[in-house]
Amino acid sequence: MTDRKTFIIGAGISGLVAALELERAGLSPVILEESDRVGGRVKTDYEDGYALDHGFQVLLTAYPEAKAYLDYETLDLKTFLPGAVIFKPGDTFSVYDPLRNPWRLPAMVFSKVGSVLDKLRIFQLTKELKAKHVEAIFQSPEMPTMDYLKKRGFSDRILDNFFIPFFRGIFLEEKLETSSRMFEFVFKMFSEGHAAIPAKGMGEIPKFLASRLTNTALRLNTKVDRISHNVIHLASGDTITADDILLTVRPDGLVEGYDRDNSGYRKVTTLYYSLQQSFIAKPSIGLVQDVHFLINNIVFMTDVSKSYASNGRALLSVSIVKEVGQLDQLEQLVALELEALSGIAASHFQHIKTFHIAKALPVVNGLRYSRPLVHYQIHDHLFVTGDHLLYGSINAAMQAGRAAAQAILSKKLV
Repeated sequence: MTDRKTFIIGAGISGLVAALELERAGLSPVILEESDRVGGRVKTDYEDGYALDHGFQVLLTAYPEAKAYLDYETLDLKTFLPGAVIFKPGDTFSVYDPLRNPWRLPAMVFSKVGSVLDKLRIFQLTKELKAKHVEAIFQSPEMPTMDYLKKRGFSDRILDNFFIPFFRGIFLEEKLETSSRMFEFVFKMFSEGHAAIPAKGMGEIPKFLASRLTNTALRLNTKVDRISHNVIHLASGDTITADDILLTVRPDGLVEGYDRDNSGYRKVTTLYYSLQQSFIAKPSIGLVQDVHFLINNIVFMTDVSKSYASNGRALLSVSIVKEVGQLDQLEQLVALELEALSGIAASHFQHIKTFHIAKALPVVNGLRYSRPLVHYQIHDHLFVTGDHLLYGSINAAMQAGRAAAQAILSKKLV
């Protein structure tokens, strides 16, 4: 098996995990990566002393696959406080998880985020999902998350103050039309572990995976133009004949004869600003519930990890789910919204960089926790992987990478 010519197209999380599994079986895969680094959608730029993640992303430490493939100590994970800070012009209040922080129970009871009944329902939901196996979650009947929350009796008040802005930032869509399966999975992961980031940025996660590869060749800046059966056509004009090809993105547009997948991707815009000091002053996510604001959520990355800035200033990440691609003076408008929320003059927010991320999260219809191995194979020589096959997340990307490697290896054993 060691002389098999196995090529992986894409050095994202799925591709790196697949390479690890193929190495363990004695293969020596080659990864072809279009960009200048590993990571796919999980990347960090290091500019002017700041670590700038491509979009606000977190690792949920309860992810089963992350526990298997990552070393949290090596990554030097820094965790967020459970809950969130709700921002309104002239008003700020917090929401806490009473199961994770029992000493915060009195504060949660009297919080303005929702009614006492709402808080009891959050308490009950948390207990239920902690007891529910992940496989059972993905076998549950599906409905839009908004319908699910209303069916459980949550009031408009807590929907507007917490659930909508919080999960809008996770699902990257405004109406919470995402499957209730995804809601339950994410809610369970938040309740069982922590939201965390590596001290030096989310890009450290794919770097760590790549560092574990010992018998894989990584070819960066190598763009694949198309795939014809078992032949890879590079943008350079060169061709590669392979025994096995593993594609880590949707096949449409690359594989000849493959029907286009119209599922698409969710978009997000992330802006970074620096400030003399944080106005949140704790490692928490800030949610903006006012639908008239562009901003959905804010996080001072330096409240979570000081290493995100080397100059002692506070680094602020601002996420926008709304369509703003054609909006003039976006950075100035966001600074004015930050002034309305914080009381700090807009001129004090120094803009660093803006990311318009067109493919931030795959839209997945019919979410599932696993697939039969045959679903990872397109034909005798071509396999596919990626979180778009399961549900959009780092956990799913790792699952899919492992399963695709198993599909390739099971073919060899036949």
